Amino acid sequence: MNSGSATSWLTNKIFNNKGGLHNRVTRQMEIMPFTLSECETYFSSKNISFERYQIVESYMIFGGIPYYLSLMEKGKSLSQNVDLLFFNRKALLKNEFQNLYASLFRHAENHISVVEALSKKIKGLTRDEISKATHLTSGGSLTKVLFELENCRFIRRYQTLDNKTKKALYQLTDFYTLFYFQFIKDQPINDENYWLHTIDSPKHRAWSGFAFERVCLAHAAQIKKALGISGVKTHLFSWKSKEANNPVQIDLCIDRNDQVINLCEIKFSIHKFTIDKSYSENLRQKIGVFKTETKTRKAVYLTLITSFGLVENEYALNLVQNQITMDELFKSS
Repeated sequence: MNSGSATSWLTNKIFNNKGGLHNRVTRQMEIMPFTLSECETYFSSKNISFERYQIVESYMIFGGIPYYLSLMEKGKSLSQNVDLLFFNRKALLKNEFQNLYASLFRHAENHISVVEALSKKIKGLTRDEISKATHLTSGGSLTKVLFELENCRFIRRYQTLDNKTKKALYQLTDFYTLFYFQFIKDQPINDENYWLHTIDSPKHRAWSGFAFERVCLAHAAQIKKALGISGVKTHLFSWKSKEANNPVQIDLCIDRNDQVINLCEIKFSIHKFTIDKSYSENLRQKIGVFKTETKTRKAVYLTLITSFGLVENEYALNLVQNQITMDELFKSS
């Protein structure tokens, strides 16, 4: 079961009850998905031998939902498990998407239309853009749908740097939903080894990039700890320049109260990541455009978050202020 599965019903029927149950709740306990560290401990307890790279990729598909993790079979690779659970003729999770949303929400088609719209815009959409994409009126019905999806942690709402409410963006954060729209919905797949066969495809590489961004976002506390700013108040957001042609995008910005902004580039790779001359110029342009458009007076630190770290060359040494590997994401916050 998704950790947010009962949230919508509990919120509407119990916590916000206007009848006999009003003010009768003595305590609320939020059950969160596993962290990467907890996933590693769980797999170890089941004698499932995944390296950290595979654990991160499993998180990119299943999040930290214990039920999904419990379906993994010992002795099979992650790719074999994914094929068995989604693409086999008797796959246990073949109809999971429809069952999940129907069990959570009344009129689930509205919720599905919202998450589908958000799945096509990885950086997020404003409320008005969601209304236009889904044809849901920007009133009570859309408000209710967004509230329930956010409460169940399928989406998140965040402010841009200027902190204007009307420019707040909604972003899809549920890992399984993102995976579903990328690889399952409308895919005429008759290959029971589809995931094994698609590992090196451009589509898989593109998905892994933004799915790893979501993993980092879910482990923001670990990133802050790695930067040594656990006690500093921060605001996290993605950023896109106003340029219509070739707009600059930044995966994750950490706006800090100690007068620093970390611009995080996030790269998921099987090897150490190399910054070459061309990419270093691209990074310099990003930093320059960000400073110009935001008019920030804070120090701007380029931060690279990668699977296995950076190849140390002149470009990395001259540009990167901080680098964080996936091992840091496995630490306690």
